[in-house]
Amino acid sequence: MIKMIKPIVNVSKVIDPYNAVIVGFNGVLSDGAGVKKEAIDALIGMKRAGKHIVLLSNTSLRVSSLVKYLHANKVPVAVFDAIVTAGEILHYKFKSRQGEFAALGTTYYLLGDQSDKGVFSGLDYFQTDNVAKAEFLYMNSVAKNTDTIDSYLPSLEHAASLGIPFVCAGNDTSSYKDGEISLAPGAVAEQYAVLGGKIITLGKPDAKILAYGLDGIPDVKKETVMVIGDNIATDIKGANLLGVASVLVSKGVHVNFLGEGYIPDVAKTRELATNFDAYPDFVISNLRW
Repeated sequence: MIKMIKPIVNVSKVIDPYNAVIVGFNGVLSDGAGVKKEAIDALIGMKRAGKHIVLLSNTSLRVSSLVKYLHANKVPVAVFDAIVTAGEILHYKFKSRQGEFAALGTTYYLLGDQSDKGVFSGLDYFQTDNVAKAEFLYMNSVAKNTDTIDSYLPSLEHAASLGIPFVCAGNDTSSYKDGEISLAPGAVAEQYAVLGGKIITLGKPDAKILAYGLDGIPDVKKETVMVIGDNIATDIKGANLLGVASVLVSKGVHVNFLGEGYIPDVAKTRELATNFDAYPDFVISNLRW
């Protein structure tokens, strides 16, 4: 049975049956250069309608850093029942050193953006600028929005030859940086796996991450949960895996394929969904109340 994908202009028209809403950050609230005014209005509308709202992002930012960003961009943080980031969970994993994190060691080589090292804040981990001395690779974001896989290939090939594991914040293969769609760590991790390297990724579409975001919200039933995201491979796939409804924001990370239209292109959305085997219930051009 083919799942219907319904185009909508306002989320208020379809939100009544849902009491818990999981929203993404990049592409939903932020365009990589600021926060979308329509999205803020939608958050306020949802809260006034009595909805529980969870901000769940694959960003490497710690929650405190994300909250500072939201405050700076006039987002009323009180609308959120919970804020969960891949960076915050990674920080806990690095701190607890359990499971596959127990064997990582403490010396890392940082790929990409050198400015955000919040996941290691207050922990006994050490950065090296020599791949051969690293016990694991870590990546949170590309260094600049023009980076390609080739920018990282020499380091990846060197590390793979040494059998060094790669820890990646989030699974996104593309995201926003400085207002432009760019390569994301998930794509670099995929390349590392192709080279034979071991990868450890954390974030959506893992259904356990989405379920964790809903933890503590009263009367949560799968049929009353809606996920709103711009990435079909992480947000929508995660919603499908959890068995909950979802809304794809078309003017997000897939805008080059889905187009800039105010009314989303359903045929293009279905093509994208089929390619990723991830199907939204609704598609909207921007999060709009």
